[in-house]
Amino acid sequence: MMRRSTLLLAAGLFIHSTLSAQSPVYDLVLAGGRVIDPETKLDAVRNVGINGGHVAMISETALQGKETVDVKGLVVAPGFIDLHVHGRTNKEQEFQAHDGVTTALELEWGIEHTGNWYATRVGKALINFGSSANWGYDRFRSLPQFSAKADSVAKLSIAGGMQLDDMFNIIRPSYVVSLTAEQSAQSIQYIKADLEEGAIGIGLPIGYISMAKADELYRVYQFAGQTGATIFSHVREPGILSIQEAISNAVLTGAPLHIVHINSMALGQVRTALDMIADAQKRGYDITTEMYPYTAASTLIQSALFNDGWQGRLGMDYGDIQWQATAERLTKETFEKYHKQGGVVIMHLMKPEWIREGIASPLTIIASDGMPYAPLAHPRTAGTFSRVLGKYVREEKVLTLPEAIGKMTLMPARRLESIAPSMRFKGRIQVGSDADITIFDPASISDKATFEKGLAFSEGIAHVIVNGHFVIRQGKTVANSFPGQAVYGKFKNR
Repeated sequence: MMRRSTLLLAAGLFIHSTLSAQSPVYDLVLAGGRVIDPETKLDAVRNVGINGGHVAMISETALQGKETVDVKGLVVAPGFIDLHVHGRTNKEQEFQAHDGVTTALELEWGIEHTGNWYATRVGKALINFGSSANWGYDRFRSLPQFSAKADSVAKLSIAGGMQLDDMFNIIRPSYVVSLTAEQSAQSIQYIKADLEEGAIGIGLPIGYISMAKADELYRVYQFAGQTGATIFSHVREPGILSIQEAISNAVLTGAPLHIVHINSMALGQVRTALDMIADAQKRGYDITTEMYPYTAASTLIQSALFNDGWQGRLGMDYGDIQWQATAERLTKETFEKYHKQGGVVIMHLMKPEWIREGIASPLTIIASDGMPYAPLAHPRTAGTFSRVLGKYVREEKVLTLPEAIGKMTLMPARRLESIAPSMRFKGRIQVGSDADITIFDPASISDKATFEKGLAFSEGIAHVIVNGHFVIRQGKTVANSFPGQAVYGKFKNR
């Protein structure tokens, strides 16, 4: 479906030949680990030499390094790539790094005034970062009654003065307003400007802006089809019809489409949803999906998902909802109270067999949908990738270890290569690839965050290297290490 890059090998050969001529000593050598590269299918004990932020050598024989780290008995994998996070700060990135993540991207929702946000993160990030264009915000500022407020709100958000739920509440009044044709065209011009500032495609959370009419939505898909900008979509509401709507728009316009968290969108119909995506791919359409390995979702209680009739649509009741701030399960009375107040909830609405079926599919990428930091935030914020490797690989054997690593590394990298060219050098361990590397113990890796006790660092992640620099070493955060780099979309003005 996606064109495999031919640049990686050429770049690797150039780096290797240059290094061989200049020096046989590498900046860093990872000695004796089980190296798994999902693209070449390498799965063997090897020594890895790193120079200048890139993998410079993979060898059966010993390598010399200015520094050598013994990784015998550990897996040396490409750094995990998370396509779906909502935390914007190093607080969230530290939890992500302890879960093996080296690149974390906000692609479903996006970030306001994308270029300004990128500028605030350069030189300050633990791991690699990036964002899509924020369609919800761009339509908000295309409405005359909100435009004066929009820029000041975005500046405060970028400066760290508000959380995602605060931003949601401010722009929420625009969600029930239908755009005119002129306003819709203006919102697309704002999206275009975001793309030129480096945004990675278009975040399209239509499930939170359900009053947007089909015509407005279709114009965004048309723009994406014309430009090749990938759409990252939360579908209109859980259910097959909403998944069909997204696929139909992509097929008709040729827009590249990635449907987020297929588990909480399809619920008990995950097999049918995946069959639809498989059939679309067989016909040459660029449509992919992702999921997280938990039976609960998380969202804002004031969102459109909880409009009248939510119990029937979602197949859940008050007691299935957990208030994030206290971990309490709700009643009718507390639901009504918090619904007026607004805030984050955790929704226990999926069955374990749905998750197993989705994870087993060769179509699904693993992505966390990690939430902004809170002590009792959904555990996916801290444990998604370790949970897959511990529960679904080691314990339940739903996947093999190389299959799971591919879902966390190569598959997301390939998903992004057409919109973010630098991803051609991530998601692999090959000569010439970026030295984003996760080293873990397959016998002990496990998630430790829970719904009852809240966030905790995962166990079994020994080392995490980002662009050749340690951010996790011997299971501990490395102080004052900020090697994370921006991942930009291909439309960025240079």
